Amino acid sequence: MIRNKKTKDEIIRYSLSRRKFLGLTAAGAGAAALATSGFDKLQAYAAEHGQVVKTTIENGEIYSLCEMCVWRCGLVAKVRDGKITKLEGNPNHPHSRGKLCPRGQAGLGVTYDRDRLKWPLIRAGKRGEGKFYKVTWDEALDYVAERMLHIKEKYGPQAMIFSTTHNMLQQQFENLLGAFGSPNYGTQRSLCFNAMITANMLTYGFEEPGRDYNNTSYIIYAGRNMMEAISNSETQDLVEALSKGAKVVVLDPRFSKTAARATEWLPIRPGGDLAFFLAMIHDIIKNNLYDKEFVAAHTFGFDKLKQEVEKYTPEWAEAQCDVPAATIRRIAHEFAVASPRAFAHPNWRTSNFVNSFQTQRAIAVLNAIIGNWDKLGGQCPVFGEGEGVELGRVPQPPYPRTAALRLDGVPWKHPLVPLKLGIFQNIRDAILSGKPYQAHGWFIYRQNPLNSIPERRKTLQAFAKMDFIATIDVIMNDTAYYSDVVLPEATYLERFDPLAVVEGDVYIRQPAIEPLFDSKPGLWIFKELGKRLGLGDFFNYKDEEDYLRAQLKPLPVSLEELKKKGRYAPPKEGDKEKAVGIFHTSTGKIELASTVLERLGHKSVPHWQEPPRPGDNEFYLLTGKVALHTQFFTQNNEYLSDLFPENPVWINSRAAQERGIKNGDKVIVESRVGKV
Repeated sequence: MIRNKKTKDEIIRYSLSRRKFLGLTAAGAGAAALATSGFDKLQAYAAEHGQVVKTTIENGEIYSLCEMCVWRCGLVAKVRDGKITKLEGNPNHPHSRGKLCPRGQAGLGVTYDRDRLKWPLIRAGKRGEGKFYKVTWDEALDYVAERMLHIKEKYGPQAMIFSTTHNMLQQQFENLLGAFGSPNYGTQRSLCFNAMITANMLTYGFEEPGRDYNNTSYIIYAGRNMMEAISNSETQDLVEALSKGAKVVVLDPRFSKTAARATEWLPIRPGGDLAFFLAMIHDIIKNNLYDKEFVAAHTFGFDKLKQEVEKYTPEWAEAQCDVPAATIRRIAHEFAVASPRAFAHPNWRTSNFVNSFQTQRAIAVLNAIIGNWDKLGGQCPVFGEGEGVELGRVPQPPYPRTAALRLDGVPWKHPLVPLKLGIFQNIRDAILSGKPYQAHGWFIYRQNPLNSIPERRKTLQAFAKMDFIATIDVIMNDTAYYSDVVLPEATYLERFDPLAVVEGDVYIRQPAIEPLFDSKPGLWIFKELGKRLGLGDFFNYKDEEDYLRAQLKPLPVSLEELKKKGRYAPPKEGDKEKAVGIFHTSTGKIELASTVLERLGHKSVPHWQEPPRPGDNEFYLLTGKVALHTQFFTQNNEYLSDLFPENPVWINSRAAQERGIKNGDKVIVESRVGKV
């Protein structure tokens, strides 16, 4: 047992600074200067604390993968004199195509951040005081294992919650979760795109169709700001489609940069997207503009759909979404005439309104009735990242069975939500209520629930009910600040992660430099923690490279070759199977009327759900994105925070004028749960 007794001199007081170091531009020459400056500042800080920053990897170019967002582009890290001086896009990776976005370019700011976590820490004061003391890895991991085992023995494994964001080490995180025996798994997906995935699963039988930008002539976006919420390759595809003359219609209350580049911007009422798409379906069916042959051969439930949308006229929709009926009719006609070289994008930010699921169903159905499936310029099948490549696995025993209910109510309360997605915010509510049972511990990996789940106060109340909280991250974020133990992971430029398969090719993330300070790769952390938890058989690899060699075992390529080239491209086996007829639904067709929804007692076709409207002197509070930041992960990045240091509130100019608010004014935004 690590006793929480240290002298004042040994206690570290953390202060989250989110500081700006330099006023340099983001020009190419400036990037190298910033990297050197960041390294030198970190080196000086290390010297003050008796630490040595080791950088023994030889000069050269290292192929790896970015982690500044979930797109995970291929990158080339340029190393000179033991420092990473520049990051560039890997031209042989389909997500980067030789380019990196501003966040990818600024990845050096993560590795060379003076505020990064440097050593394992154990809390020394009350939660939230920011007082920690530095310990060894053995002390920290022994302490984590002891606390987790105590909770398991006293309350059962289900009393431990495990949560993480989507990342390349997710498989090993889930391995720890499964081996420990807890059913309680929290991901960020229910805060982002649960509605989209569930709607597509019920309509097409898989998570998300692909899109053929190269040949399209018409695109509709709703809830997707591709020019700022950059998905590198798809953003490049959109720019190219626009240059070829494709019409792009953007439904967004905000005049985003995507709206600015679009052919047409429709400032729709928040939550009114559903009415817009229902009216489009109505008009296309009424005017016989749908693909009758495709609908008859490859869809199920058209008659039920037709009957439901009969009442959703453009005039009705105008009152719901603030888009003129004539505009809705015109867009519907243009979209149908452009088909099959047209698609309505399924979007990602689709878990923000009570009717988001119905909106996603309507979008999926709209695409289906114009017959754009597996056609040039329309929707195309996505066969999965591992298509054509079978990686090897590290041998391990089966997971222990658990009979405990999940705290988020999946599937016993919410049978439609996929198990791997869950409902993260429900876990917090279950902690507060103590039902169906009380959780006592929380193991958090690369996640910040204190900021990512709405109503911060409730999350703090949930933390207060925890006997133990452990966090693994690269920086002292808000959640780590309230944790009992904080473990510093090496940044993505300093570690190996499990291999990635993208479009049938194998890619490697590998260190460009050795881990700075006393940070460790996630593969090492999970192995060492698993051993202390008595779960060593589930982490049966010697080290990170041994793990990767096991993955490569079925392939005719060595780890050394993959390190050198960054990519293994196996021979491709001709054409894929015909995509029409691969729908994994109970009918084997695109389900315009969902058999699953009907079986569970819900209306089977998309239908209107009225979202709440603001009262007097109330507003919708929407969130958007900027190209320079990825949620909370980049807020302390010196390069990005220097270019975009503030997060301003946008307000309609007429409403602002009525209240005497001028551009640049400070305002208070208040709701029933708090104010800022």
